[in-house]
Amino acid sequence: MRRLFPGFAVAGLLAVLASAVVQKSDAAELYGLTPGTVELQSAGPLSFGPSGVLFVGDAKAAKVYAINTEDKKSDSPVAYSIDDLSAKASAAFGGKKVSIVDLAVNPETGNAFLSLTAGGRAGIAKVTPDGAVAPLNLDKIANAAVSLPNPPEDKEVQGRRGKTNLRDSSITDVAYTAGRVLVAGLAAGDSPSAVREFDFPFNESATGFRVEIYHAAHGRSEDNRPIEAFVPFNIGGEPSLLAGYTCTPLVKIPIGKFKSESKVQGTTVAELGNRNKPLDIIVYKQHGKDFLLMANTARGVMKINTDNLDREEGLTEPVRGGGVAGQTYETIDSLAGVVQLDKLDETRALVVIQKDDGPMSLKSVDLP
Repeated sequence: MRRLFPGFAVAGLLAVLASAVVQKSDAAELYGLTPGTVELQSAGPLSFGPSGVLFVGDAKAAKVYAINTEDKKSDSPVAYSIDDLSAKASAAFGGKKVSIVDLAVNPETGNAFLSLTAGGRAGIAKVTPDGAVAPLNLDKIANAAVSLPNPPEDKEVQGRRGKTNLRDSSITDVAYTAGRVLVAGLAAGDSPSAVREFDFPFNESATGFRVEIYHAAHGRSEDNRPIEAFVPFNIGGEPSLLAGYTCTPLVKIPIGKFKSESKVQGTTVAELGNRNKPLDIIVYKQHGKDFLLMANTARGVMKINTDNLDREEGLTEPVRGGGVAGQTYETIDSLAGVVQLDKLDETRALVVIQKDDGPMSLKSVDLP
């Protein structure tokens, strides 16, 4: 998923200039990437950084990898219509059953990358607009990795709804912006909901904070559930996150003023209905206004307005019975079945569609 700070003009200009410099140099050398084997224990969230560097979250290993894809732009038009993505991905991985975890578009080439499991093993696939699907060879590829500080222990524990392994949620989403990699997920200890920040090129030090929110559908404050999907967003001149949680609060979280392991109180700007989980989220501009587009498990794809997000007050009272409150949205019926999405360009998105556990397809669609 592509991640940017909309409206953050200076950072955006610097990123463009840096990218131009890197294109004349060796990206791997500039970003401290060295050839080696990437042995993914799990394939999770994806996000592109500068010069085709792909960030991959590996929750099981509690690591984030930066991989030099060396991706090149093809001569074919950047438009996708792949009805048999499931079959093509399976064939590319030796006929094994494939489950797609995340989608990211390289903004410099228009090529798509998928994190997936194939026969129980983690991998990355590259998809081009002409319909070709191929595994990304991770045996000898320039890469760097950074480990999460204080991840949950890798073991099953008995919870209220059965056994769960908190390590599997140590990384739920990843973003690159303004020279930093942001990682949402769970940490060990009290108040496990966390966001970590790493400078890129990577070093072993990291800052981060724990997050507490008011969950209107539950009528209480919570700090134990992870952010499921987020996008960096500049609100009133302040770098922030807009984050979606299960069941389904939308929260703004400032990220510029907090030291490592401090606790941040997010502001709940919307309740989007219970019994639902966000799957993916992007931000885009249309007619001079910013909108969020969020795919969900049970409530379709929502186009959410961003008006008045700089207000101080948020939701502080319960919203019962599956009701909604706060930021308004519309459900985009034409995008039924979307399970993953990313921006393809300023007017189009790329979406993975899967209806009723059927075959997956990959389509480019106009942003609504």
